[in-house]
Amino acid sequence: MTAKIIDGKAIAAALRAEIKRDAQALLARGVQPGLAVILVGDDPASRIYVRNKSRAGADTGVRSTLHEFAADAAESAVLERIANLNADPGVHGILVQLPLPARIRTERVIAAIAPAKDVDGFHPLNLGALVAGHAGFVPCTPAGVMHLLAREGVPLAGRNAVVIGRSNIVGKPMALLLLRENATVTVCHSKTADLPDVTRRADVLIAAVGRARMVTANMVKPGACVVDVGINRLPDGSLAGDVDFAAVREVAASITPVPGGVGPMTVALLIANTVRAAARAAGMKLETP
Repeated sequence: MTAKIIDGKAIAAALRAEIKRDAQALLARGVQPGLAVILVGDDPASRIYVRNKSRAGADTGVRSTLHEFAADAAESAVLERIANLNADPGVHGILVQLPLPARIRTERVIAAIAPAKDVDGFHPLNLGALVAGHAGFVPCTPAGVMHLLAREGVPLAGRNAVVIGRSNIVGKPMALLLLRENATVTVCHSKTADLPDVTRRADVLIAAVGRARMVTANMVKPGACVVDVGINRLPDGSLAGDVDFAAVREVAASITPVPGGVGPMTVALLIANTVRAAARAAGMKLETP
């Protein structure tokens, strides 16, 4: 068996086309969705991520503004900027590029963003809404994974889904979204005993642990769908996911590549959330669900 490669680039492009239609409908009513991106420091990877997000937004009709701070900027300065952006009616989404310098309290910065503009879905109120099953912004990476699975027609109801990783950004919200679709969900982490025994039961296996090629072929159930959320820089400068792609592809039924799998979906969902935020502010219902 050689797994089908799930083309995240193509699926994200189709989603962006739908989002662009909604953005154009907003523009026709005099509303241009606005995304404010806050970047603290000059981390090269963060700068690349910010550039990609801004480019995707521009292609879709979203106006992006970059708010840069030096690495030694005071936390109070970042919080003051967020307060100003919260009050700006032309800004519909606020994104703080992570990670922040260690001396800046990430949880305080995220909590300062107005929940209605928290298009990354990290604010405690949005995470709480996800737990309670209420409407709110969902973290973009797990939301992107769900969109990808839906477009691929991967069945979830009644299936065993295993998530490796328990972060607030991916692992926990991923598990909650899978539960919404009636999957039976197991969350694994560094303390999980006999991890391969658990992962081999998964019909859908999602790796979000941040360790290059940790998931090997003997950890995968034949015929499973494997989603690789990880992106790791190897010593030679190349990128690798959390899954040993070449080996696992010979066992799984379908698999996402790195790069070109989940990454484009994360960016597309960020732009989608920004357009949704603009629509809510304008009292307008969108065609794209």
